[in-house]
Amino acid sequence: MKLVRYGDLGREKPGLIDSAGQLRDLSAHVKDLTGEVYSPASLAKLAALDPSKLPAVSGNPRLGAPVTGISKFVAIGLNYVDHAKETNMPIPAEPIVFLKANTSLCGPNDPVQKPRGSIKLDWEVEIAAIIGTKAKYVSEGDALDYVAGYCVCNDVSERHFQTERGGLWTKGKSHDTFGPLGPWLVTKDEIPNVQGLSMWLDVNGERRQTGSTSTMIFSVAQCVSYVSQFMTLLPGDIITTGTPPGVGSGMKPPKFLNVGDVVTLGIEGLGTQRQEIIAA
Repeated sequence: MKLVRYGDLGREKPGLIDSAGQLRDLSAHVKDLTGEVYSPASLAKLAALDPSKLPAVSGNPRLGAPVTGISKFVAIGLNYVDHAKETNMPIPAEPIVFLKANTSLCGPNDPVQKPRGSIKLDWEVEIAAIIGTKAKYVSEGDALDYVAGYCVCNDVSERHFQTERGGLWTKGKSHDTFGPLGPWLVTKDEIPNVQGLSMWLDVNGERRQTGSTSTMIFSVAQCVSYVSQFMTLLPGDIITTGTPPGVGSGMKPPKFLNVGDVVTLGIEGLGTQRQEIIAA
């Protein structure tokens, strides 16, 4: 299934995309796409519905992030060898874990704000796993059993805030709109090999990132298992798993985003995003 939240900001409704690409309303069956809706039992009930009997939604409404009410937004850094090399950072021996503020979460096509004082606004196409079952101390072999599905994520980053102003990465990763997620959550049954998906990102129509989840240092399963050793993962929690090479800070000379730029990105089987950069 492809599950979505659609409508104006703060007034989103739950929906799904049927096999013909039609958006259909799920409001009669679930109130919203919270973590509880992504439990195995709840997903099984939604999968049993006949999409043709759900109300069709006309037009092209705004899409919100396909999950709400999350407890945490976890991210993995430097998880592709070539990306670590382009940033002149050592290849990590263990996953690098940081948090993005929950308030950074936004829809896949919402404008991205350039913060006040920003001079190094950057992009990162990533695959995110959405937790469906409470996870603590889970093994790598079992880790994907705790995942409800996958989404495209743009881990928007302000590099000056992230690495040049002291403290933790979080403050360069957490401004409002720095977490575009979606366009939908694709349940894991539709993604038989999460480690074999192509991914890309363009800025103003120019290709900047081309990669594949096959080149991750730590697989999605390893990331979920690893994070669960340090914190309890609750249904709806997001783990975005790192980016391939081609970020602005790794270019020679570096290139960063400015107001008016347009970023487009996508991952095989998971859909695409589009964001225009605006002033905060």
